[in-house]
Amino acid sequence: MTAVADRITGLAAALRAHGVRIGTGETVDAARAVEALGLADRELLREGLAATLLHGPGQRTLFDAVFDLYFPRGVGGPEGAPRDRETLRDRLADALAADDRALMAQLAAEAVDGLGGYGSSPGSDGFSAYQTLDRLRPQTLLARVRADIRGRGGGSGSGSGSGEGFADRLLDDEIRRRIEEFRRMVGAEARRRVAERRGRDEIARRGVRPTADRVDFLYANRDQLAELRRAVQPLARKLATRLAARRRRAARGTIDLRRTLRSSLSTGGVPMRPVLRRRRPVRPELVLLCDVSGSVSGFSDFTMLLVQALHDQFSKVRVFAFVNRLDEVTGLLGHGRADPDGLGARIRAEATLTGWHGSSDYGMALGEFTERYGGAVGPRTTVFVLGDARTNMSDPNLPAVRELARRARRVYWLNPEPRDRWGTGDSAAPAYAGLVEMHECRTARQLSGLIAALLPV
Repeated sequence: MTAVADRITGLAAALRAHGVRIGTGETVDAARAVEALGLADRELLREGLAATLLHGPGQRTLFDAVFDLYFPRGVGGPEGAPRDRETLRDRLADALAADDRALMAQLAAEAVDGLGGYGSSPGSDGFSAYQTLDRLRPQTLLARVRADIRGRGGGSGSGSGSGEGFADRLLDDEIRRRIEEFRRMVGAEARRRVAERRGRDEIARRGVRPTADRVDFLYANRDQLAELRRAVQPLARKLATRLAARRRRAARGTIDLRRTLRSSLSTGGVPMRPVLRRRRPVRPELVLLCDVSGSVSGFSDFTMLLVQALHDQFSKVRVFAFVNRLDEVTGLLGHGRADPDGLGARIRAEATLTGWHGSSDYGMALGEFTERYGGAVGPRTTVFVLGDARTNMSDPNLPAVRELARRARRVYWLNPEPRDRWGTGDSAAPAYAGLVEMHECRTARQLSGLIAALLPV
């Protein structure tokens, strides 16, 4: 029983290291779930532990990967001689056509064992999911699996026109889903085999992909950025609640010392009832200046969508995008709420963002903003500049930033690069940070915290 307890506490600690809030109560509930469910049915145990430890569906992918390390499907490699690649592909095509999950899991283990190993000494040997999938290439089996399913009578074998085409697309989507599930199985199997050599605690910390809100904007892949865009609306609702609470507290005002002392005359000079200086509820204005070039575009797109979702909290929101030319994209962003994944492409297609070259030029863009849109900034305006401050060795145009800071109520610069890279190469971050308040903002979790703290009320 001690070994089981160690696995439960290890699982909880690994999830906690990835940002999942798990306290003593949840850990005790997990132990009770294991006691009630037993270890015989692994999938039932998975669901029981997920129900006791998780707080939302967004944490489920992370949980499944960590669970597979602490409660693995098996130990060691598969029995029998390793299969050659073509035999594995033939059996995988059959398993995908039949949607046989048990066979797919067995084939994942065989594939990792036969195709994923690397290294030449027992101490350095490892297993790679990428190498396994690169050699097996399951994505190339789609047409073969489709034909197999139709041959069994499981696909659309009759009909014509758009109905048949729609059924074909549905079938292809289902096959792709099965292939993606197999790829996940390969990843879990490779992590399990590596964890047996290096220790599951280390692999749980370093070898499991973090949740999307903890992924570095600069290194997020397309799927992770899409997941972040889907999380904009729930995050915006949470932030709106925080901003409303801050606004209620701020509306109470500060103590009016003169009026408090005057009213205390009735109590012998003891200020029993403080008099507050009430604030007039005036909603602030917000302006975003967003670098949408290169790797920072994902960061800018997500932030634009988040602020647009919060637009009801402000009297006015205006958004400007730039590479080396600057253009207002507020209208494009409004339409982007229905299609967040297409926002970046639409901005780059419809806005004028580049001149005679395609590299970012902060000095040119900031200067153009102060000249063309200076009237958008006033004493009630808070300005957020989004970008890595890399000028490609061009003039950073510090006078334009000084003018912006002079006109605005507040100017904040959110930089997606690590702080230790500011000032390296062509980065003008230290120069800009000397004029306006600059914050490191590498993940969605950091961004939500900064937005909650910095947005004016």
